[in-house]
Amino acid sequence: MGGSRVQVNKPHKSRFSSKSSRSIHKVSQKDKNRIAKSDRNVTKGARAARLQRSKMLREQKRAALLKEKRASSGLASPPRVILLFPLSASVNVSSLAEDLLRLLSTECTGVLSSTVASSEYKLRLTVLQAPHGDLLSCMEMAKVADLIAFVASATEGVRCDYIDSFGSQCLSVFRSLGLPSTVVLIRDLPTELKRRNDAKKICTSSLTSEFPEDCKFYPADTKDDLHKFVWLFKEQRLTTPNWRNQRPYLMAQKVDMVQDDSSPGKCTLLLTGYTRARCLSVNQLVHVSGAGDFQLSKIEIIKDPTPLNTRKEHDAMDSDDIQVVEVLHSLAPDPLNLEPLLVENVPDPLAGEQTWPTEAEMAEADRNQKQKKLRKRTLPRGTSEYQAAWIVDDTDEEHSDAKDDGDDDEDDDGMVLDEGESGFPSQEGANNLDFDEDQASLYLRDSDEETENDSMMMEGENLTREQIEDEIKKIKEAHAEDEEFPDEVDTPLDVPARKRFAKHRGVKSFRTSLWDPKESLPPEYARIFAFDNFARTQKHVIAKSLELEQESRDDCAPAGSYARLYIKEVPLDVASKLCVVSRTAPIISCGLLQHESKMSVLHFSTYEIIGSIKKHDSYDAPIKAKEEFIFHVGFRQFVASYPQRVSKLKATVRYMFHNPEDVRWFKPVEVWTKCGRRGRIKEPVGTHGAMKCVFNGGLQQHDTVCMSLYKRSYPKWPEHRFPLLNA
Repeated sequence: MGGSRVQVNKPHKSRFSSKSSRSIHKVSQKDKNRIAKSDRNVTKGARAARLQRSKMLREQKRAALLKEKRASSGLASPPRVILLFPLSASVNVSSLAEDLLRLLSTECTGVLSSTVASSEYKLRLTVLQAPHGDLLSCMEMAKVADLIAFVASATEGVRCDYIDSFGSQCLSVFRSLGLPSTVVLIRDLPTELKRRNDAKKICTSSLTSEFPEDCKFYPADTKDDLHKFVWLFKEQRLTTPNWRNQRPYLMAQKVDMVQDDSSPGKCTLLLTGYTRARCLSVNQLVHVSGAGDFQLSKIEIIKDPTPLNTRKEHDAMDSDDIQVVEVLHSLAPDPLNLEPLLVENVPDPLAGEQTWPTEAEMAEADRNQKQKKLRKRTLPRGTSEYQAAWIVDDTDEEHSDAKDDGDDDEDDDGMVLDEGESGFPSQEGANNLDFDEDQASLYLRDSDEETENDSMMMEGENLTREQIEDEIKKIKEAHAEDEEFPDEVDTPLDVPARKRFAKHRGVKSFRTSLWDPKESLPPEYARIFAFDNFARTQKHVIAKSLELEQESRDDCAPAGSYARLYIKEVPLDVASKLCVVSRTAPIISCGLLQHESKMSVLHFSTYEIIGSIKKHDSYDAPIKAKEEFIFHVGFRQFVASYPQRVSKLKATVRYMFHNPEDVRWFKPVEVWTKCGRRGRIKEPVGTHGAMKCVFNGGLQQHDTVCMSLYKRSYPKWPEHRFPLLNA
């Protein structure tokens, strides 16, 4: 074609130099499919693993629920314990208990036992009746109850008195112990249907707020009402406190004692009943409520007196006249595996001796000493290094470099603290300071400025001792309601404050100040066991207990078996008291985990609103120091003692001290008021203990100035550790 342009092939621009090199990097379709398939397999595998794990968890939960149901309602399970608790004194629980036992028992006449077996309902039941007014017996019954049935009376005309004061008190105590499953049984309902429903609604609405959300209300007047309740109770899944499921326990249905000729004053206590929660080893220590910790000499497994099987039930009734207890087998302790009964530690008299320090300890001491020398601290004469550690350095507040004037030379022998401890200027060197962390700095007037009422304070210098005492008495009577704390005390007139509070220390914060836990410990505190790592020890002990439960051992009585415990070396007087107490309250014996018998220290928080120890609303007296209490921790019980006128920021305070020497002694300690002000002592006024104070804000006329002093308080070593030993 004439004049046409000849086509020229341009070289292909590519990252490969040739086709052969490009082919090397080319991925085949087969490889692509293989890679995509492997990715899909990984995704499918992860999904399958999640599904398999979810299925396994469901099966484990289903198996655990099935095991729990068999353990609580199977043939080998112990009888369920139901506690009938009257909410008021007008409720008659004896008639309700008799109706329940008659419904389940095959005997129509005669005296009924508190434990019955019903082949019709396939249920064994033990009925306890709480004695109204006996708090300790009610507490012991609530500890072993599988179900607490609160009984209310719906008698017309008494609609507002469903719960009396004792019922309210017991409710709060039961909540502290840990409530099991609960129901409310309503008695004395009208026979007419409409009035019956109305009375039930009124009672239910009045009591709903007092009980858990899952608590059910049942009428309990007729046989049909009780029949419906028993069927629902049989199918109900019961919840119990966690502390009860961690240890084996036995509620004694029979209590006996056998004299021990080898040990004078001692005997063997026999407790017969059903073992519950976990298997009980004969090598374990057991705690008898109110009596103490003991060892077992033997466990006998006895034939069940109230079997659920119908044929066995008739056989037991036929042989009732013989009264022969059939022992199936006996368990004896192993001396090698027997848990020793250790209560108190044997102290080493040489444990407190000083040893030669190691090189590492000496090097660390040198480093600490060099760091201490870098900062300058004002300390009183004779203050040791350990005592100086109590003087807390406050880095959040300004530190004054001012020196003491000649007027304060007489304070060298007093309780002098570091300038940063109180958070106030040294004496007169600074004119401003950040008194409150939440407020801006407040500028104080010149500290030499006299207050308007100085002359009025000097008028009190001519008062006699009797006049001073009368004046203090009037002030105390006028401000008696303002004493918020039980440990709020006044300084005595006849004893100098520096001697009366010689064992106390003035610290800025009791919580953050360093305090050696072994300082000035009483000698008997060396008998206390200490744990290097309590959390690790607890984990190890609980794991060991689970192994004991999972293994089939010959030295254990299985849960649900009818057994007789032989508890050795029980004091005769204690055993006699237990036999008497068993007539009105259950005697409980629980197996102890490792180390639980050893004397140690338990910390409780004493708050009026929130805390481990809670004061009941009806109890308004203060909790005094060193006062003995009976502590109920699970199944265990133990005894332990285990200003006049103000001028803005300054005020002249009287009657905190009664001589100027005490004012100078406590001058470094911070003072505070009940309305929230903080301040410091400036100087004494006169010769009767009045003093000038400066605060971080204006004071009110009715405010009171206080000073916090602390000392370590140790409970007295208990002469008796359990309630029955002192009864």
